[in-house]
Amino acid sequence: MDDHLPEVAVATRSSLRTLALRGLLAGGLAGTVAAIGFGSLAAAQSISGLDANAPVTWSAEMGQLQDRQNRVVLSGDVVIEQGNLRLTAERTTIAYTDAGTLRIQRIDATGGVVVTRGDERARGDAAVYDFNRRVIVMSGGVAINRGSDRLDGGRLTIDLDSGVSSVDGAGSRPADGSQRGRVSGTFAVPESN
Repeated sequence: MDDHLPEVAVATRSSLRTLALRGLLAGGLAGTVAAIGFGSLAAAQSISGLDANAPVTWSAEMGQLQDRQNRVVLSGDVVIEQGNLRLTAERTTIAYTDAGTLRIQRIDATGGVVVTRGDERARGDAAVYDFNRRVIVMSGGVAINRGSDRLDGGRLTIDLDSGVSSVDGAGSRPADGSQRGRVSGTFAVPESN
């Protein structure tokens, strides 16, 4: 073997993925993961008016690639935006697989999760977007506001395939101290002339 031959760098799919994800965290590919997530979300008819082709931006106090666990963790005042859709949380974990192509499996957001679009706002303690089941679940003191209308419950479930959204009292904190959670709300009635 000749000791004078130059070393040749070999790029494998794994090393390229790692480089791309590190670039993502460094801002070089800013928003790629979020774009994939919101792009799929935009395909759902229940999220009307969202432009899936709009640029996605994100920011956080810290980003960490956990390549062996196939996840990216964003923490500290996480903000993800696309068009007029905005998600904020204290921490967001993005789980992915790499079976030939990088594919997002699940996004978990915790710590004061708020999703806003125009005058619509949904708030909860945690939210999970399961890409395989195509279901979004927000839980823990869920409050949904649209203008002056309000709906409160313990858990919001959005089935992206059926377009059906439901709110139930599971995990809610009833004001009367009872063990059973309930769904409650206030709907504004237009004034008659």
